[in-house]
Amino acid sequence: MKLCERIHWSVVICTLIAAATASAACGGPTTDSTSQGTASRTAKPTDTADGPGIIAGTITFDGTAPTPHPLRMDSDPKCVAEPGATSELLVVGAGNGLQNVFVYVKDGLGTRTYAVPTTPVTLDQKGCRYLPHVFGVQVGQPFMISNSDSTLHNVNAAAKDNRPFNFGQPVSVPAVSRTFDKPEVMVPLRCDVHGWMNAYAGIVAHPFFAVTKGDGGFEIKGLPPGTYTIEAWHEQLGTQTRSITVDGQAPANVSFAFKPTV
Repeated sequence: MKLCERIHWSVVICTLIAAATASAACGGPTTDSTSQGTASRTAKPTDTADGPGIIAGTITFDGTAPTPHPLRMDSDPKCVAEPGATSELLVVGAGNGLQNVFVYVKDGLGTRTYAVPTTPVTLDQKGCRYLPHVFGVQVGQPFMISNSDSTLHNVNAAAKDNRPFNFGQPVSVPAVSRTFDKPEVMVPLRCDVHGWMNAYAGIVAHPFFAVTKGDGGFEIKGLPPGTYTIEAWHEQLGTQTRSITVDGQAPANVSFAFKPTV
């Protein structure tokens, strides 16, 4: 082979190797966690939350309800507690119903995926409290945080599986938007300015969750028939799980009773 031909083919081979290397570097497969998280958020939904299955139940406090602790806000003169305001750590209502329990489907949905709501979940800082105290958010759903008070607040989300955030929110600033990329039960939020202010967010990858009302009642709708593991979470009393079968013919009833901690 002539010298010029050898040089020509050497150039071609080097060019092909360089192109293949660049392609692998720029567009090859990756195990980066950010890419995996993005893929899970953009996966096309396979199901809708309009199935015939309903889970309904009541969560109670198994014991003598403690006397509610008055909520003190003396450290900030701009924070005035409403008459009779008490701590939200343990709220027991009529019939020993336990309020502020986060209830969700922990297992049983398999590979089903659900559309992410575009309507944001809102958390307000009003009366020097986070409202609501316990709430749920779907992965990727907009989460709006506002300050309706006439004093500075701070929002410190101590997430572990999601990226934590911590920012101050002065008076009369626009609402701040955040999203959560992964399921996490629960994400605690607190105000570093006012130590009594706290809230909890339950982040799930589907719409099947609820928070108990003042009587301890809850309802989860739209499930397809099947057997599910339901978990109930309370900030002080821990978690409990139940297995329950939903047939779509009548509401499946489940109850939890939390004992006081020692």
